[in-house]
Amino acid sequence: MEDNRLTPIEPENASGNTGFGSQGTTGLLRFDFPTGSDPQSIRRRVEAMEMILERSLVLPGTNYRIGLDTIVGLVPVIGDLITAAMGSYIVWEARNLGLPKWKLWHMMGRIGFDTAVGAVPLVGDAFDLVYRSNSRNLKTIRKHLDRHHPETKVIDQ
Repeated sequence: MEDNRLTPIEPENASGNTGFGSQGTTGLLRFDFPTGSDPQSIRRRVEAMEMILERSLVLPGTNYRIGLDTIVGLVPVIGDLITAAMGSYIVWEARNLGLPKWKLWHMMGRIGFDTAVGAVPLVGDAFDLVYRSNSRNLKTIRKHLDRHHPETKVIDQ
């Protein structure tokens, strides 16, 4: 039995060839953002956004995963504000799922803490490597979905 869980999905264009343009550039990953308003679609969007922000790349020479939150956070202040806006999208989707207001405030507090500490030069960049507010927010959303929408539960492989 072949384990194909770690093989990337290569994008296809209209002609059926993989890659983009005439050179056939491959190796780019495709993220699926479903457009529905049902809990399953929202769960998949939030998981994809968390993946992009926190775990989309591997640091060369290590097995440690980083994402846009760490990379864009290297730009002083503005980078942290951009990633805070992207993290706020996860909270907005949580609001659409009907999470209680106290959980939404808690999630926004995590993003605010991440943004405030991340804005400090050097210390904030190291902090962004360790503290993953979006992963913690995803965990909160998953707990809510597993309790109130069990049909969205996905068995992790």
